[in-house]
Amino acid sequence: MAADWLGSLVSINCGPTLGMYQGEVSSVDQTSQTISLRQPFHNGVRCPVPEVTFSAMDIKELKFLDIQNQSGVSRASAGQGVLSDPGVISSGQSGQNSRGGYPANNTHSTTTPITILHKGPPASSSNRGPNQATPKKNGMKNGVGGGQMRLRDDECFGADMDEGLDTDFDFEANLALFDKAAVFSQIDGTDCNGARSRGTPGGERGTPTRYRHDENILEVKPVVYRQITVPQHGGKEYCTDSGLVVPSVSYELHKCLLASAERHGLSLERRLEMTGVCASQMALTLLGGPNRLTPKNNHQRPTVALLCGPHVQGAQGISCGRHLANHEVEVILFLPNFVKMQESITNELALYSKTSSKQVASIKDLPVSPVDLVINCLDCHENGFLRDQAWYLAAADWANQNRAPVLSIDPPVSGQKQAVEAKWILSLGLPLPLDGGEARVYLCDIGVPKQVFQEVGINYHSPFGCKFVIPLHSA
Repeated sequence: MAADWLGSLVSINCGPTLGMYQGEVSSVDQTSQTISLRQPFHNGVRCPVPEVTFSAMDIKELKFLDIQNQSGVSRASAGQGVLSDPGVISSGQSGQNSRGGYPANNTHSTTTPITILHKGPPASSSNRGPNQATPKKNGMKNGVGGGQMRLRDDECFGADMDEGLDTDFDFEANLALFDKAAVFSQIDGTDCNGARSRGTPGGERGTPTRYRHDENILEVKPVVYRQITVPQHGGKEYCTDSGLVVPSVSYELHKCLLASAERHGLSLERRLEMTGVCASQMALTLLGGPNRLTPKNNHQRPTVALLCGPHVQGAQGISCGRHLANHEVEVILFLPNFVKMQESITNELALYSKTSSKQVASIKDLPVSPVDLVINCLDCHENGFLRDQAWYLAAADWANQNRAPVLSIDPPVSGQKQAVEAKWILSLGLPLPLDGGEARVYLCDIGVPKQVFQEVGINYHSPFGCKFVIPLHSA
């Protein structure tokens, strides 16, 4: 009887631990209560071994997917009846107590011979391949443990596995099928040769025009970077971050420019105020800007030492110190005592005294520890003899030994080396041909109108853009 099932396709459910197996019956041993399958599949995947043997104790359910020996089944089932669908044999706890067609090998039935329940062949099994599962059309339970979920498992795992899954995916061959040049040229609006695709004029149909993010839709004239020309070249040229050329001017031409502006109403007081605002803005940026000057950082107010001389450049520094003090910066003003001072110095000192900031006349009163910033306004364009004064030498020596960065406002042009080594230089209106070494040059707008530049022979277009202080680079 056991030989009648050889070659049949069965599905064996061994529970959640061992899983589902499908394969062709190769042998049935009634003595040891085992059944062997050749070319088995485990949970829908082909097993690496050619044959698997199951014990009756491990089989929870056995299904016949395709019965190979039709004649033997018909003879064996003559006295038991023939069913129209493949059978399902489930394990029970009483009665036959068989697992997958075999009686369980337990203490109650150790000597019972093997008994196989025969099922009639399905009507459409002869038209299917040896490894193809018969799909279930109805959802009725077939047997004791059957169900809709088991039928779906057969439909999913009963078919042969695609042998193409055993081969590796060829990434290089599939990548070669993708024409990257054509796709990117379509995105960029260029043809395969790199030429820009433009729509044809006159309303003809053509490739739509595509522009990059840095291209203008409207045609514009070429950019002219030399927009400032001077009658007398100062000997040095600078350029802005946007590439505009800013030539330097001599001190004589710069002096004529300021005198012409003063005749038109840009008085010295207004120029001092404008210079103080621009210089204080630059100093606040150098001190850290919004990262340093916050309400939560009042216990660490920056300290600025302001070194001024008794001249217009000193008045510009005092104006800058007043604006810094108004922005909660601790300012220490150094100004030597003189019997008579210029009116601009006196006026700026009167305003500075209202800020409650400190003013000293001796180098000994300046802080010994390094400050956050030193602003140098000791030098004058016209009185070079001040460099030999004792107070000047002492102040310059203190600034060089303090190890704080130095900002020089409107330094003069001289053939000698600067007494105070500056890290930044701030020029007014147009730069002078300074020999600042490694110092970075900045330019501030002091409000001179364009026609005033033209009166002194300067063809001027503002290089400042949206700012009042811009950096200059050596051209």
